[in-house]
Amino acid sequence: MEKLYKLRNGPGPAEFRQKLKIVMMLVCLALLVLTVRLWHLQVIKGDELKQRSENNAVRFRKIQPLRGLVMDRNGRIIAENRPSFDVLYMPTKGVNPESLVQKIKDIYKTRSVDYASDQPFPKTVKSYLPVRLEKNVSMEKVALVETNAVDLPGVYVDVTPIRFYLDGEFIAPIIGYTGEVSREELTESEEYSSGDITGKSGIEKVYDAYIRGRRGNELIEVNARGKVIKNLGRIDPVAGSNVILTIDLALQKAAWEAFAGLSGAAVAMDPRDGSILAMVSLPSFDPNLFNSGIAYKEWVKLQKNPLNPLSNKAISGQYPPGSTYKLIVAAAALEEGIVKPETRIHCNGSFELGNRVYHCWNKHGHGSVNLHRALVQSCDVYFYTVGKMLGVDTIAKYARRFGLGDLTGIELAHERKGIVPTRDWKLARMKQPWQLGETISIAIGQGFNLTTPLQLAQAYGALANGGNLWRPHLVKRIESSDGTIEKEYLPEKTGDLALSRWTMDVISRGLWAVVNEPGGTGSRALISGADVCGKTGTSQVVGLSQDARIRRLRKLSAIYKDHALFACYAPMKSPEIVVAVIAENAGGGGAVAAPIARKILNAYFEGKHKGKAPQVAVNPLTDGHAAKGLTLE
Repeated sequence: MEKLYKLRNGPGPAEFRQKLKIVMMLVCLALLVLTVRLWHLQVIKGDELKQRSENNAVRFRKIQPLRGLVMDRNGRIIAENRPSFDVLYMPTKGVNPESLVQKIKDIYKTRSVDYASDQPFPKTVKSYLPVRLEKNVSMEKVALVETNAVDLPGVYVDVTPIRFYLDGEFIAPIIGYTGEVSREELTESEEYSSGDITGKSGIEKVYDAYIRGRRGNELIEVNARGKVIKNLGRIDPVAGSNVILTIDLALQKAAWEAFAGLSGAAVAMDPRDGSILAMVSLPSFDPNLFNSGIAYKEWVKLQKNPLNPLSNKAISGQYPPGSTYKLIVAAAALEEGIVKPETRIHCNGSFELGNRVYHCWNKHGHGSVNLHRALVQSCDVYFYTVGKMLGVDTIAKYARRFGLGDLTGIELAHERKGIVPTRDWKLARMKQPWQLGETISIAIGQGFNLTTPLQLAQAYGALANGGNLWRPHLVKRIESSDGTIEKEYLPEKTGDLALSRWTMDVISRGLWAVVNEPGGTGSRALISGADVCGKTGTSQVVGLSQDARIRRLRKLSAIYKDHALFACYAPMKSPEIVVAVIAENAGGGGAVAAPIARKILNAYFEGKHKGKAPQVAVNPLTDGHAAKGLTLE
């Protein structure tokens, strides 16, 4: 009956109270354990856990994209990317950065390795952004940091892409270089963030928006030592687009080597569309010096070099054009009816104007010469006479038709306009009236005349192609990394010579004779079968009388010697290439600049005919001049 009662009515009050007491004891014990644990965590471990909670955080990390490749017209790589190893520090609580850097230096000393960075540690840092301690370190340093990671909390090695230029200094004036974004650039554009790599000059700068790509990002969780625990999310970087240049790398190298150490510049251009085949400026610099941050001493050395290696002289070097300017004076004289091709002027070696005497480069004179022979022998007296009849403003009108005195519009920065003087120009600039004697000087490309090698190439290219001025350009197209064409650059006509076909034919025959007829001042540019047409030039750096110049030439410092010029195109019929050369302080154009141009032309035809270059004809006249120590204009 008792059992039946319990089953029907449950346990009695005494038994219930006993079980409740046990449950309460267990609950109290659990609460006690929890309280002790909380006390231990908050009191005993409070500071440590607070530090760990602050350091075990989600942090943001940028991923630098691969810059697009830069290639020549034949697909040869000029600029690519290579891995760079940087030593970074992720700010960690409780770690003194200064002592950490000292610890790294001590580790390096064990292997006789120097700590490269001389920058002080930043006073303020953000816990979610790393601080770069060293850039582009050696594999030996990478090994030292990795093997001592336990003793270097928050320090790690990161791999980033770095620019590498395969052809170094002979392509630097065109390609430029890259560097870390500056404070000014960060202020000017919201597209950049600290640590980004951007183009600083040349093609790298002009087309940076295409080349640089789009950086990626990732969220990571790191522990107290700054080591990655897990990746919480990632946006992959997008590689930059590839830029295909009009440059022929083989021709570029040949043009560089043709100078054989001389200072100056040369431009090779296709006269049919304005595409630049080669452009050199000497001396130059190694753009790879800037990849990891150029040393201050190296930067000062480059900047203070009087030969201006950081300047692209092909577009920013301004020189008196010398006798290459006679092309323009001849065109003006024919178009204005001042002379006819058969008109003869006697040259006895000098030209008198008032009480002043202007000498011809040949002090013995050239005798009676027509326009053809005046071009062939570069007779100064002939062009003194014609220039006086034309006047400065008429000469300037035709010079501007040939593109002189204005920017060509090439993509590169820092292009200079040069100077085409007029009466109004001198009055506005110098507050002085024009003098007739100044017209005599500019008639042979001296005086106030200034031009760039690129302008000279464009001018001769316009004559070669029948009268069209094409905007010189360096880029053919831009492609995505998969080869899809994003943008293509077509030829752009910017002007017209507006000369008669007859005038251009007369001058072209004269330029052909300068190189190919006996006595021509440009005979050292002669190439058998190539029909080179060209004009030599020699521009004075200091004004000396002819007799004094000859006597003192060898005594003068090199910086006062004449500049040597030569401008040409080939072949005469259907020209494919125009070349302009300026060799600084090198002497006569026929003796120095013409052989440089010939080497460039030989390289072009060799490439075109796949190793079957036209043979260079040995001209006994020019070789004889060299042997006898005579100077060609």
